[in-house]
Amino acid sequence: METFIQQIINGLVLGSMYALVALGYTMVYGIINLINFAHGEVLMVGALTSWTVVSLLADSGLPGWAMLLISLVCAIVVCSVLNFAIEKVAYRPLRNAPRLAPLITAMGVSLLLQTLAMIIWKPNPKPYPILLPSEPINLGGPVISVVQIMILVTTGVILVALLWLVNKTKLGRAMRATAENPRVAALMGVRPDMVISATFIIGAALAAVAGVMWAANYGTVQHAMGFLPGLKAFTAAVLGGIGNLAGAMVGGVLLGLIEALGAGYLGDLTGGLLGSHYADIFAFVALILVLTLRPSGLLGERVADRA
Repeated sequence: METFIQQIINGLVLGSMYALVALGYTMVYGIINLINFAHGEVLMVGALTSWTVVSLLADSGLPGWAMLLISLVCAIVVCSVLNFAIEKVAYRPLRNAPRLAPLITAMGVSLLLQTLAMIIWKPNPKPYPILLPSEPINLGGPVISVVQIMILVTTGVILVALLWLVNKTKLGRAMRATAENPRVAALMGVRPDMVISATFIIGAALAAVAGVMWAANYGTVQHAMGFLPGLKAFTAAVLGGIGNLAGAMVGGVLLGLIEALGAGYLGDLTGGLLGSHYADIFAFVALILVLTLRPSGLLGERVADRA
């Protein structure tokens, strides 16, 4: 039971990070029907930016939480500017092109960002400093760290704020109107280009937060660190229902739980044949089963009724 509860905690933490990145995928897809495969690299840039800022502040005498907060703000700014530029330069000119063109462009942007990060930050992995208390909190057997508590609380606050933004604010109404029909929305006074850029910026901010969380939780950063979380987050978005905000949240948390429980019990289930590093099998088998039985995802793909 202790192992089970510990893996549940680990799965919730991992799923929270997946959910933040999956929300970026699903928001962009919901508005312009584009899968931004460079989104995982935005997470990577956020983590490396945070590492750079923390390294510069190492001798400043600031407490760890202050350095983490400053680095997070810097990561959000850098990632927001980066994603805005990507949308404006790489995706906007191809908005009315065949579906394959922006897809290939997204993959090209992903490789470009990895290469630039390797040139700027060098290819070797870098240890991320421990900024928060490292002593784990004992829950009567299972343990949870301060970083994990920070991840869970921050993710919960962000998800509530995002739902409020989309459902209750003027920008959220403009986003929903643009998703329904950009031309009609433009006739009603909405500026679709501005709304799409804002969506990319919000997605970049979420990816930056996830990148800093990932670095703080796992303690290392490198130029290729965004590929697997980006792929898993895309899987989570599809699992929950691409284009559906609630689906991205549910898909991310569920994928994290499946992966954590798989890592905890895979060795026992296979008699030691497969180790915990094969836990990805469970995640993608779950995706195949869900898409076979329910192709639109668990909560259903959000498809706008266009006039």
